Amino acid sequence: MDKAARIFVAGHRGMAGSAIARRLQAEGYANLLLRTRAELDLTRQAAVEQFFAAEKPEYVFLAAAKVGGILANSTRPAEFIGENLAIQTNIIDAAYRNGAKKLLFLGSSCIYPKFAPQPIREESLLEGALEPTNEWYAVAKIAGIKMAQAYRAQYGFPAISLMPTNLYGPGDNFDLQSSHVAPAMIRKFHDAKVSGAPHVTLWGSGTPRREFLHVDDLAGAALFAMEHYDAPGILNAGTGQDVTIAELAEIIRSITGFTGGIVWDTSKPDGTPRKLLDVSRLAALGWRASTPLAEGLESAYRWFLAKGL
Repeated sequence: MDKAARIFVAGHRGMAGSAIARRLQAEGYANLLLRTRAELDLTRQAAVEQFFAAEKPEYVFLAAAKVGGILANSTRPAEFIGENLAIQTNIIDAAYRNGAKKLLFLGSSCIYPKFAPQPIREESLLEGALEPTNEWYAVAKIAGIKMAQAYRAQYGFPAISLMPTNLYGPGDNFDLQSSHVAPAMIRKFHDAKVSGAPHVTLWGSGTPRREFLHVDDLAGAALFAMEHYDAPGILNAGTGQDVTIAELAEIIRSITGFTGGIVWDTSKPDGTPRKLLDVSRLAALGWRASTPLAEGLESAYRWFLAKGL
């Protein structure tokens, strides 16, 4: 991409989108097109079409999405499928119709079957049933992948799709009603330390294994893919390493300085037993994650403290 290219980062206020915008700015891309939801509601087709017709973005990073953890997905399924379908449909179509040179669609590792062989290869898509606790979000993301592939197949539109594993880091959502596991733990351990609580209660058994990618690494992967990849097949983005939820809890307990105990509420769902991505395809192109988990979680906690959340 030319440094002066008109680049639209959809969702630049979110964790992933803000990291992508920061990375682009750090790399010298000075012509970023950024709009808040108040300025541009991406679920409204007419508004999106008007924006693309007026601004003519050359490159699009589609990082805008409605996201959340198990509780949010389970209690608001209509929002998770409806809003995400609308956002990605509007942007992919408008980008193609207004002559964008390339689009990167940011998906999620939850697109893969609940019991996919580990580590999960890109070819596992649609080979089994989804995890029920987030299937609405997953179906929307799968539709986005297929739309990108369809526009490439029928119109020759260069749309690519990147599937990150579980993200964490600065800009994360620490609301216990809608957050993912890492920020939820940071919030719980911090609050327990401040209040002097004797223990923290965490969902599930602690035995599921998860892979975590720092959001700044994801931003690097997105820029790398935009510059070096142009094919219909999806790309996994992760570290290639996982930990148990219990191990994650111990790391975060140490980082926050909480000295109490941990109680596992096994009446709550565990979700998928293991979710580790095969990242060999992206590695073969020349990109690997570089942020160690403990170091990345420390940066997330520092951001949390700085924001006074």
